[in-house]
Amino acid sequence: MNSKFLTLTLLGLGAVAGFGWRAALATPTVSSTSMPGMTMPPRTAAGASVQRVPIDQLPRSVLSGPTRMGNLVMPPGMIMTRGTSMEAMKDMAAVDPAAVKVSAKPSARGDQPLSPRQVNGVKEVRLTLGLTNWNILPTRQVAAYAVNGQVPGPRLRFQQGDRVRVIVRNNLPEPSSIHWHGLILDNRMDGVGGVTQKSILPGASFTYEFTALQAGTYYYHSHTQSDRQQGLGLYGALIIDPPTSAGNIARIRAMTTPGDPATAVARTSDEPRADKEYVLQLQEWLWRDGYTFPSMIMEGALPNYFTINGKAYPATDTVQMKVGQTVKLRFIGTNNNFVHPMHVHGGPFEVVARDGETLKPGARFLADTVNVGPGQRYDVIWKARKPGTWLVHCHIPHHTVNDNVEEQGGGGLMMKIVVRA
Repeated sequence: MNSKFLTLTLLGLGAVAGFGWRAALATPTVSSTSMPGMTMPPRTAAGASVQRVPIDQLPRSVLSGPTRMGNLVMPPGMIMTRGTSMEAMKDMAAVDPAAVKVSAKPSARGDQPLSPRQVNGVKEVRLTLGLTNWNILPTRQVAAYAVNGQVPGPRLRFQQGDRVRVIVRNNLPEPSSIHWHGLILDNRMDGVGGVTQKSILPGASFTYEFTALQAGTYYYHSHTQSDRQQGLGLYGALIIDPPTSAGNIARIRAMTTPGDPATAVARTSDEPRADKEYVLQLQEWLWRDGYTFPSMIMEGALPNYFTINGKAYPATDTVQMKVGQTVKLRFIGTNNNFVHPMHVHGGPFEVVARDGETLKPGARFLADTVNVGPGQRYDVIWKARKPGTWLVHCHIPHHTVNDNVEEQGGGGLMMKIVVRA
């Protein structure tokens, strides 16, 4: 590089630097106590103590409640703008109390077994979707989207290889459909409204038919506006046991690909056994000032009640056991929003199945907490080692209160196992 070129380069760089320096001097600085259009309080110096405003000088809290948008009732704190569509508001709005004509008894329980009837070699059940007032606590009633008048819907139980027919009638005020979560079946039976079928209109029916090709813990739920419908109670357990008939075994082998582990014929002898069994279906609810809203992870829609099988503690069931007995707990993530770390007191359990798939003996493991996310299922076997009252509960403390209040030592996603010597 010659000296003339080097000189010109250095002069150019100096000019740029000088321009940047002059520009920096010319740029107005924003005061720490002001912003365009508003005045900000002075910044507290580092290390200085902050003056606490006396309680009697604090502004009073402003109570909020549900609001009306036309004929819709919206939850308190919900953010709505000019760009919020009417469809979006309908999705988030409260269940219209005037539309709920049926009330279940406060003592009614969900997840009741529904026995199928045999029709020409097919196991047939009927499900009716409808609005029902449902008690999650003796003193708290929600407006629910129930199946056969209960929350959760009835428990369906089949054997691997069964031919199944489910006739669904929709008595809801809006279209719906039923999805068979985790099952291998024909696409037109998958139950996704607007994708695999036309949603079932109010007053109409749809028939689902499939062969149960798998064994394990599954469930069914709405797949039309599921953020609303499932969150308001439209779901239920589906348990498929190993086959006991030669006809079922032959049907499975004829309909599946050899070597596919998902559809391998389950053997009763390989099924992890326990003295008792209990199914836990989780859900979150939003109830404010007499109105029930679908809970969602968004402003104004966060839940304040939580249920196991449609009941909040202390209204949840109690499992009775003796020392030395075992119980298989089937955790089902029928909930819409949160991952729930489900914990059992009194010692570890063995995780024996996940998402309907039984784990091989070498893959099973001990734990005392499993994170049950929406859609997930875990089967665990817990042994009663010592007498006493042992809790099963979500380990997010807010999920074990009822509207932020403890009752009899807890609330929400909590239940008892009572072990006697």
